[in-house]
Amino acid sequence: MKNDIHPKYYPDAKVICACGNSFTVGSTQPEIHIEICSLCHPFYTGKQKLVDTARRVEKFQARLAQKEEVSASRKGKKVKKAKAQIRKKQARKIKAEKENNPAKGGSASGGKEK
Repeated sequence: MKNDIHPKYYPDAKVICACGNSFTVGSTQPEIHIEICSLCHPFYTGKQKLVDTARRVEKFQARLAQKEEVSASRKGKKVKKAKAQIRKKQARKIKAEKENNPAKGGSASGGKEK
């Protein structure tokens, strides 16, 4: 086994978060800067607070809101099927009325009877 090939280990490396929280861990770097820790992460806090440098979260929320607006205006399959059945019933009713009631002037001479 070779000597001096492993990096130096710092048992009390300081971790500093963007929210201001700091704690110590063991690491190969003496100081680590992070953006999100357990005190500011939404999973642990239940609040929506993110450091967003590229507006990705805002863009996603805008797309999600737009998608919800479109889906709210759409009609579901049940509504479409119900309307189709109503149209079929109306078409059958009209067809039955035509069969039961002969057309006005329904003679073979085209309505020119004397």
